[in-house]
Amino acid sequence: MPRHVSSKWKKTAALMGSVSLRRLVPETIRFEGAKLRSTLERYGMVYIKPESGTHGKGVMRAEILGNGRYRLRYGKRTQTYSSCGAMADEIRRSIRGRRYLIQRGIRLLKHKGRVFDLRVMAQLTPRKMWRTTGMIGRVAAPGKIVTNYHSGGRLVPVNRLLSGHMGENSARSTLRTLERIGVNAGQALRRKYPGVCEVGVDIGMDRSLKPWIIEVNTSPDPYIFRKLPDPSIFKRIRRYARAYGRK
Repeated sequence: MPRHVSSKWKKTAALMGSVSLRRLVPETIRFEGAKLRSTLERYGMVYIKPESGTHGKGVMRAEILGNGRYRLRYGKRTQTYSSCGAMADEIRRSIRGRRYLIQRGIRLLKHKGRVFDLRVMAQLTPRKMWRTTGMIGRVAAPGKIVTNYHSGGRLVPVNRLLSGHMGENSARSTLRTLERIGVNAGQALRRKYPGVCEVGVDIGMDRSLKPWIIEVNTSPDPYIFRKLPDPSIFKRIRRYARAYGRK
């Protein structure tokens, strides 16, 4: 039984099988140039990402600027086009036939002018129950469209990020919601792929404070949690990981 699922398409399908999670998953379709325009017209902004890949590599952001113009951001590069067709041609050249997805873009909350998302770690306990064991915020590097730590993102405690957008009671309620999402995501992935024992759920919050599941990683990096002030969080994560055989 595979413990790691690399395909974002397959993981999205597993999440969509959960009644409690499907409303939190941004619309995701396979990339085709013909579908890019209609998806952009619906949402104004989309992410184009490789079906398999880690650390935010290869992720692009496309958006409508108005006046018949479109913008594509890729890494730190920004290019403007006079038609969606011209932008789609550039994307095709960049991806060179590899499988990519189009995902509805979420206008993420910001911390000091930079977008952030939240990594929620959930694990199978030695008693075979799912538990959310850690959360940490990831703030994008200047000029970057991805928040990943390995792409230059900065790790920040979740409480500090939420406190800039909501009061104490709302923050506590949001943390409970994030814990439930982590557990439900673990259960959904394990139902479809019984070898899965851990998930790292990347959750973005929009301006209405709704959480969205941007992505799920079935082999998440546990070491980012060493950056938290409380060392017991990382110790628990490692203890559970050893129990299900992760080195």
